[in-house]
Amino acid sequence: MNSIEAPVRLRPPNNTLDGRVVGWWRTQWLLLVLPVVAVLVVLSVLVAPARPWLLLSAAAVGVPGLACAVFLPLWWFRVHRWEVTDDAVYVRTGFFWQEWRIAPMSRIQTVDTVRGPLEQAFRLATVIVTTASSKGAVKIEGLDHELAASLAEQLTRITRATPGDAT
Repeated sequence: MNSIEAPVRLRPPNNTLDGRVVGWWRTQWLLLVLPVVAVLVVLSVLVAPARPWLLLSAAAVGVPGLACAVFLPLWWFRVHRWEVTDDAVYVRTGFFWQEWRIAPMSRIQTVDTVRGPLEQAFRLATVIVTTASSKGAVKIEGLDHELAASLAEQLTRITRATPGDAT
């Protein structure tokens, strides 16, 4: 008897990211914004004739940058979801433009974990699932580093047992 495999359907993933990801994202924003503000403030001290414009520029960068650092990570945390089943890896990301991705187990080529210096400070990691898709790898950022290692092992076991040629 010829069995027809049920298609993998797009559905909301169940798992949220680790709560520490909010602090990680905030720190990234602040590391982006604060040096620019600092340079503008230092220049305003050194260049008296341009002080009003430099301070205005510092405020124009600093105020929205600080607002983004406070509010965007909370919004992202509400939206970002992930899940791994025996059939696929599901990821939903984005805030204005949401992206839902599915990586069927039979298409997975590699599974990597990445921990940059800032992620290490927050005890977080990113799992990168590479497929043959032209869209690129599926990333699950903001996972507890131990969960990420366990997830990478689980995905490796499942993909090894899944028939297919990962192309």
